[in-house]
Amino acid sequence: MQSFLSSFRTQASIRTGFQQYLTLSVRSYIAPTTNPAPLAGIRVLDLTRVLAGPYCSMMLGDLGAEVIKIEHPKGGDDTRAWGPPFADNKDINDNTNGESAYFLCANRNKKSVTVNMKTKGGRQLLHDLVRHSDILVENYLPGKLDSMGMGYEELSKINPKLIYASITGYGQDGPYADRPGYDVIIEAEAGLMHITGEPDGSPVKVGVAITDLTTGLYAKSAILAALIQRGVTGLGQRIDCSLLESQVASLANIASNYLIGGREAKRMGTSHPSIVPYQVFPTKDSFVMIGAGNDGQFAKFCHQVGLSHLLEDDRFKTNSDRVQHRHALVELIKERLTKENTAHWLEQLNGAGFPFAPINNIQQTFEHPQLKARGLVQEIDHERAGKIKVVGPPVKYSGFKQSIRLPPPLLGAHTNEVLKTVLGYDKNKIEALRVDGSIGK
Repeated sequence: MQSFLSSFRTQASIRTGFQQYLTLSVRSYIAPTTNPAPLAGIRVLDLTRVLAGPYCSMMLGDLGAEVIKIEHPKGGDDTRAWGPPFADNKDINDNTNGESAYFLCANRNKKSVTVNMKTKGGRQLLHDLVRHSDILVENYLPGKLDSMGMGYEELSKINPKLIYASITGYGQDGPYADRPGYDVIIEAEAGLMHITGEPDGSPVKVGVAITDLTTGLYAKSAILAALIQRGVTGLGQRIDCSLLESQVASLANIASNYLIGGREAKRMGTSHPSIVPYQVFPTKDSFVMIGAGNDGQFAKFCHQVGLSHLLEDDRFKTNSDRVQHRHALVELIKERLTKENTAHWLEQLNGAGFPFAPINNIQQTFEHPQLKARGLVQEIDHERAGKIKVVGPPVKYSGFKQSIRLPPPLLGAHTNEVLKTVLGYDKNKIEALRVDGSIGK
């Protein structure tokens, strides 16, 4: 009993300390509000570009953090030039391409500050920002920032509370650490491409940079965990997040099938290795996705499509039986579904008690009544592009509402603001940094 009470008091002390820390942290940046966002008062220094890192920092911004995106004065984030398509350029005196759709998808709720890290003034500026930041996210090759005076060891001396998240292709150590990481390369190398595609076809990549997105999600959750731990210890830490490990961790049951059962995976198109029927089927005019995940759902499916006699066939009694006789069952279902159009089957299956769906294109996706009802797509005002539509935050909270406070920024749009308000630089110092090339024009 004494041990239990001691443990309880310790846990209570930790909780109290964490609550006090969060209160002080928020008050140091903003005035209290009724329902502040979870990361209100947290400042993120974002040294990332392309997708995995920017996606991570954007999600932190959606949760209320102030995200300061550091970009090179000449060109900034690579994806600013990744187009077409570009959002319409509204300034007839501006002969640039406008804003790339790629950049716009991953950089809302951020401020852009242009810094040349190769200059002494640029490095000092970043050191000053580190003193006033909670989190730094970077995706340089291991050792690159160390050589520029921006590595974790040096910055943690400047700010021991700093959470320093590194996103790389292969991690900070090991024989592949110095290799650059690209989504499609990791898809190939980490097993995903091997299992994606039709059984008799070539390996194919997923239609979006899913490894980058997955890694960004892992990095975000790691940063949030480190924030909680900092509330207990008062200290930051280094986070080492790689595309390779994130992708392998996302292999889920495919990885487990190999590790536990020694079963090598293979491409199966849209079908499932352990459930039948669970795949796309052709109809008379297009396709439909059927997901009968258990025996009860299979029975409902058979009744709805006029295949009730299959329920008396010993080959299809249980899911294990259906997996064993996959080819025969799939051919019977194909023969039936190709007799009618997709619209007929969607109406016939509606409310039947098992999952199914049409194969929507992107236009049909954004016309989906559920997405419209949930308000996922938001329209925002952009300084150069005017009114643009973006996919907003996908998670909803009862205690606060995620919002797009800032549109994706123009290159360097907030340099003066951040240097004045965060660092207290006067206009003479800012102009001197601009003249010597430490910041952009």
